[in-house]
Amino acid sequence: MRLISRRRVPLALAAGLTLAACLTSPAVPAVASDAPKRPVVATETGLVRGVDHGDYQTFAGIPYAAAPVGPLRWRPPGPARPWPGIRDASQPGSPCPQTPNSEAHSGSTNEDCLHLNVTLPRTDRHRPLPIVVWLHGGGFLTGAGSSYDAHRMAVRGHVVVVTLNYRLGVFGNFGYPGLNGSGDFGLADQQAALHWVQRNATSFGGDPRNVTLAGESAGGMSTCTQLTSPSAAGLFAKAIVQSGACSVDFGKNAVYPGVADFSPWTSQAAVRSAGQQAATALGCPQPARALSCLRAKPAATLLSANQNFQQIAYDTPLVPQRPATALREGRFHRVPVLQGNTRDEMRAYVAPLQQQHPITTDSYRALLLDTFGDRARRLAAVYSPTAYGTPALAWAALNTDRAFACPTLTADRLLARHTATYAYEFADRQAPSLGYPQSPQLPLGAAHATDLPYLFDLGGRPASFTPAQNRLAAHMIDYWTTFARTGAPDRRDLPHWPRTPARAAAPYVQQLDTGPGGIHRVDGAAEHHCRLWPQD
Repeated sequence: MRLISRRRVPLALAAGLTLAACLTSPAVPAVASDAPKRPVVATETGLVRGVDHGDYQTFAGIPYAAAPVGPLRWRPPGPARPWPGIRDASQPGSPCPQTPNSEAHSGSTNEDCLHLNVTLPRTDRHRPLPIVVWLHGGGFLTGAGSSYDAHRMAVRGHVVVVTLNYRLGVFGNFGYPGLNGSGDFGLADQQAALHWVQRNATSFGGDPRNVTLAGESAGGMSTCTQLTSPSAAGLFAKAIVQSGACSVDFGKNAVYPGVADFSPWTSQAAVRSAGQQAATALGCPQPARALSCLRAKPAATLLSANQNFQQIAYDTPLVPQRPATALREGRFHRVPVLQGNTRDEMRAYVAPLQQQHPITTDSYRALLLDTFGDRARRLAAVYSPTAYGTPALAWAALNTDRAFACPTLTADRLLARHTATYAYEFADRQAPSLGYPQSPQLPLGAAHATDLPYLFDLGGRPASFTPAQNRLAAHMIDYWTTFARTGAPDRRDLPHWPRTPARAAAPYVQQLDTGPGGIHRVDGAAEHHCRLWPQD
């Protein structure tokens, strides 16, 4: 994970993953194959030739919207242009513009990036398959849909999986006074991709009436936000939110010492104000000409302002309310939701801090006092280095509870009042590290994003799993895809996963871990000391 700035908080929620471009797929081509291993499918804008991998097929780099370049920069996505002949769909398109990172080593300045990838199983079933549309993480600053090789999910779960790119940073979340769509261009891209799925799903053997929108980290936050967006109505029938509940919030010092409170959501007014400041810094200070001036700037120049645009805007037509408020008022789409987080989320944030500036007993006390003032003594008694092993582990546990675990339980409760909700916690503390820094004082455990290799081959490479972890991965795919098929993850051959009660006496979640009895119900509020972190 990469902490970019002490003043601006990058939600590098999926950064730190060593990802490369991965394969993408389909399975029931609407047009006969014209050559071995190269199936052809008809989409609304033209024919695409994918790759046959035996038990699954992939179609990569399919445009779902017009390239947002030139005068189309900072405009809602328009329709993709048709192409003549057969478009090669063996390789993914470019990631959207982003600075160099572990996922896109050289970064990207290519704005022609609104592409998606389809993976589908080879099947003799005649009924259309459920569809999972996956939104990548990366703190709204980095990432690409092509990094998630979904063939295990497609083959084992008998589902069609669609991964996609959406505009990021200054290209996806930019705002300016008078600019239509300010702050929500990336979300609008996601909806454009969902519309594409509705119109093209049957060509790939999918059922447009049975679409599950899913994502992790920034992708989970996007999914939760789409639950509250009026214009997303009818575009998906279920939702999976991983480490991105609408109630997630980062308090003072949570991500890095010296950083103030930070939310993944902000008002449109704040985004427009940030846009004015960025325009001045980029040499476009005159309001009447600012947008035309900025649209003439190279993408590489605009990336210098990227960190100022890492939040989703609300008070907009796309997102009328702050999503947490919408949940509290019951203003969201009534679709089944599967939602949860990892047991040790914030160890991924504390890991680079521990490598650069190790947390000692004295600095831990100072952090508590600076962050919580009069509450520091009470919190120190619960989150003591003695109880957790080291000051770094205690600080990570405290911030996991206040930023992720307890807010997610609150969101579970609010959702369950109105719709079928299923809560989980990924808890394999021996999970692959994903490249995070490690130290004896801070074993990573089930840190942020460590659940992803259990569902996807990140960068097209399978994780090095033990037999027990392979079984957990299979069970998780079974749960996820059963939910995508039926709206409930529970199935006879797996440990029972009950629905979250509308008025739960105790907030139980399904804990997902290895070993005999590793999958079982736990009291999430007790485990994460949620009495100390009231949300209402």
